[in-house]
Amino acid sequence: MNKKNVLVTGGASGIGLAIVRRFAQEGDNVIILDYNQASGEAVAQELQADGLAVSFFQADVSNQSQINEVVGRITGNIDVLINNAGVSHVGNLEQTVESELDRLYNVNIKGVYNCSQAVIGRMKEQGGGVIINMASVAATVGIPERFAYSMTKGAVRTMTLSMARDYVEHKIRVNAISPARVHTPFVDGYIAKIYPGREQEMFDKLAATQPIGRMGEPEEVANMAYFLASDQAEFLTGADYLVDGGFSHLKI
Repeated sequence: MNKKNVLVTGGASGIGLAIVRRFAQEGDNVIILDYNQASGEAVAQELQADGLAVSFFQADVSNQSQINEVVGRITGNIDVLINNAGVSHVGNLEQTVESELDRLYNVNIKGVYNCSQAVIGRMKEQGGGVIINMASVAATVGIPERFAYSMTKGAVRTMTLSMARDYVEHKIRVNAISPARVHTPFVDGYIAKIYPGREQEMFDKLAATQPIGRMGEPEEVANMAYFLASDQAEFLTGADYLVDGGFSHLKI
């Protein structure tokens, strides 16, 4: 397989970092785009020390001019874009203030728009490419107290379908991945903040909501992303792939 140039947003931590590692370990050239400059630089240096082809650019995915400027500095093809950057929110309709709704819209929806629009012209010129959008089971399943988050991930899912249809003739494949709960530092931090002293109890409770009996691992989502970007998946476009331990369809 030819080495690919892969752009991963939100690639400095969690699922994004697992995706970066997977592609880089397979020999691809990976560009991390992340809002957190300190984390991004540290991750890039660590992976470079391991001999992996990784670089880092700091940018806010909600800022179109920043994204256009960063993408313009990337030389060569952009073979794969993985729109992974995202933020979460806990709360129902009444608990969601306007500023939080705007924050989630700007990162989770507008961020996908900005990054995809910034690369789509180049993908057309180079004769094809792959875009993978990180959605969520919250896009299709009613989850308590995830009003704003579900809104944004539903939009990501439908943007995926629209882009896939509009650019299939240009040999640009667009798919989404919908994870359920995945064990990341964000999950640990959330549990520690909301349930101090009950961390293990609540971790086990959240893990048990998935029929398979545990949370997913970031590497399992990365495996799906790598497959969808590979030549083995060249017949796949316009779909949303569940990585959810049976959460969406096997609940009793």
